[in-house]
Amino acid sequence: MNETTRETLDPRVRRTRQLLQSALSKLLEQKEFEKISIQDIADAATLNRATFYDHYDDKFALLECMVGSRFHELLAERGVRFDGSCAGALGAMVLGVCDFLMNSPGAEDEHQRLMGPHLESAAVAVVRKMILDGLKMHPGQSAASPEMMASTVSWAIFGAAKEWVRTPNRCSSEEIVETVTRLVTPIFGPASSGGVFGE
Repeated sequence: MNETTRETLDPRVRRTRQLLQSALSKLLEQKEFEKISIQDIADAATLNRATFYDHYDDKFALLECMVGSRFHELLAERGVRFDGSCAGALGAMVLGVCDFLMNSPGAEDEHQRLMGPHLESAAVAVVRKMILDGLKMHPGQSAASPEMMASTVSWAIFGAAKEWVRTPNRCSSEEIVETVTRLVTPIFGPASSGGVFGE
């Protein structure tokens, strides 16, 4: 049984992982990721270190799962499932990244310092995987590999959303979606006008 199936079927596994993710989230409100130890996380979750390692290889794996859970929750609230065939799903993904950045620990106070490069990388990894999964389901005609396109688009989306977050008197997240979508869609090549991301 793979980890995804095990987590889906076993409520104890889900509960333990939720405890660990919640503990990390609370700790990120207090200090930088680099300064958080696995013992800190285990203590905050009222679990032991052995239990932590039963579920995650290291704190980076936990961070990526935490980011992934939050991001998927944001998209689920909008009823969005990205499959590489809908321009609306790409827009919803951009909106999800914007909302995620605004609602991350430290968003109102020294946001970038508290987020740190690890949280950014985890967020990009989640977006990249969603895009890559969609591209594999609906391959386009670009000369670039699906992996290269997914990496380029995920970093472009995250970078644009990050710039939006730190812009004074910024427009609403809904307004930025159209701009970012327009900027990243050409990366998918000729197929984007009527194929992979066609209207």
